[in-house]
Amino acid sequence: MRTVQDQLAAVLAAVGPVAPLDVVLTDASGTILAEDLRAPVDVPATPLAACDGYAVATADLRGLDPDAAVVLPVVHDVPAGAPAVLRLAPGQAVRIASGGPVPTGADAVVAADDTDRGDVRVTLRRIPEPGEHIRPTAIDVPAGQVALAGGIRLGARQLAVAAALGRRRLRVHPAPRVVIVSIGSELMEPGAPARDGGVYESAGHALEVAVRDTGATPVRVGVVSDDRALLREALEDQLVRADVMVTTGGLSEYAQDTLADVMAPLGTVRFDQVAMTPGFRQGFGTVGGGGGAVPFFALPGHPVASMVGFELFVRPALRAMAGHTDLFRPSVRAVADQGWSSPAGIRQFVPVAVYGSPTEGYRMAPVGDPGQWSIGGLAQANALAVVGEQDTAVEPGQAVPCLVLEG
Repeated sequence: MRTVQDQLAAVLAAVGPVAPLDVVLTDASGTILAEDLRAPVDVPATPLAACDGYAVATADLRGLDPDAAVVLPVVHDVPAGAPAVLRLAPGQAVRIASGGPVPTGADAVVAADDTDRGDVRVTLRRIPEPGEHIRPTAIDVPAGQVALAGGIRLGARQLAVAAALGRRRLRVHPAPRVVIVSIGSELMEPGAPARDGGVYESAGHALEVAVRDTGATPVRVGVVSDDRALLREALEDQLVRADVMVTTGGLSEYAQDTLADVMAPLGTVRFDQVAMTPGFRQGFGTVGGGGGAVPFFALPGHPVASMVGFELFVRPALRAMAGHTDLFRPSVRAVADQGWSSPAGIRQFVPVAVYGSPTEGYRMAPVGDPGQWSIGGLAQANALAVVGEQDTAVEPGQAVPCLVLEG
């Protein structure tokens, strides 16, 4: 029997970031930057007006009565985007738009609201301080500085910086494509007419959303029967478009479950009894794909067991492949409101509702019977309580580590 730690170690040793790819700016959202992004020039390259108003030289205004109106001739208009070629003569003002280049010789902008908005002559109602309403050269990013460090996740704020540097494309670790196959002749797609012995397929639908939540790209194939020829054909067909393949079901050791037999000639997938519940039997390894070896996860068919397996093994792998360094869910210690039994030598994962705060501490209660696997219970949980292999029971009032699934 394999421990959870050994299974996870094998998974993380076999995966790494997907090869970097140059993508257009809009497609980089949510990905991990694969290189340092340096500013080729100062941003902004010249001082800019921070508001609509009038550019002035504060030296011309020194010694004047700060409570008296000051009148200056307006000699020019500077719109945003104008070349930075204008020089301000002493005793003059230049009307300037927000974002316009500040003329040489000017060191402040008087906001339009503090003037009479004159066209030929302008009356200043207050005397500005040097630097007022001016965005200095390089206030955003100095030339040569690393504006965005490789390894960060690209969101709206980071893409704004890249765009300000004039970058149309970025080198990133792309989101891995994850093919999801649900195995079982008994499975039916939701919406199909009910039949004796039939079970509506839910694990694959849950995994599709879980994969998307990691930032990866899910490709749900749907239901494939246990027939060896059909199953092998389906898996081989899907490998060409997969960075990762995940199956659910087909893991029992009875003759009708054929996944282990089908996978034997396709790669190095190992099937083990992992010391955990739910999800005792798991498979992991690599199989040949269009671009080389592809990580392959075989999860149990029960939706609760498959989701627990996904959280423990698949999710960290997908985050590692996408270039993330924080691979794991956060965890907290929560005090149990009630007790329950746990199997010896097995790590037990129990859906629980955690409540409280960092200052007051956390408490938790199992959702449903801790000894049963319930889809409804998992849907109401926001965490998984983790009961160690050495524990045979959780006592009321005992602090238990909990893997937080959502806030």
